[in-house]
This record gives sequence, C-alpha cells and structure tokens, in this order.
Amino acid sequence: MRVLPQDLTPGLARAGRALAQINSLVISEEAGLTRQQVRDYEKRVGSLTLDEKTRLQKTLESYGVVFIAEEENLGHGVRKRHNASKARQLKRWEDEGGRAAEDDN
Repeated sequence: MRVLPQDLTPGLARAGRALAQINSLVISEEAGLTRQQVRDYEKRVGSLTLDEKTRLQKTLESYGVVFIAEEENLGHGVRKRHNASKARQLKRWEDEGGRAAEDDN
C-alpha cells in the first residue's frame, strides 16, 4: 500500500531524501519549494500544504523513493526502487514520447 501525500510525515520526507542521497536544495528546487520549507518541514518546525506535500512526494519518488504505508502490525517506511541515476534515466526515457517498442525493429 502506498502512502498518500496527506500522510507524508516529516520523518518519511527526511528518510526519503536521505535514502535518495539528494540534498535539500535539489529537492526543494525540483518540487517548487524553498530550501527552508523543506528543512523546516523535516525538522517539524514548519508545515506544508497538501499541494506542497504532493509535489515533494512526487519529486522524491522520481529519485526512486517508495513510501510504504502503515499497516496493522507494521509502521510506515521508505524503500529505494532504483538508484538515483537509474531513476533519472528511466524518467528521461519515459519523457521521450512515442509508443512503447515503436523502434524495436
């Protein structure tokens, strides 16, 4: 089960960024936030709107971070889908357009 943006806690955001090994400046710029917003949110001294949480989560997910929802007997967490380089490469391929396997002759 996937974590919804409204359930993105400061701890999950910080753990996701650490797992992706991306600094707060890069994440903030790509998510359309300020660096201070990201830092304050992760430290629990600031809050983000639902739209801002959604952008932050999508940005972290673009670096291969998977957020895992809390279950009955297990807490929430994060996992790495791909390394950051592979995640960017996959995103670049997806952004190229065209039908899948169109050039597989």
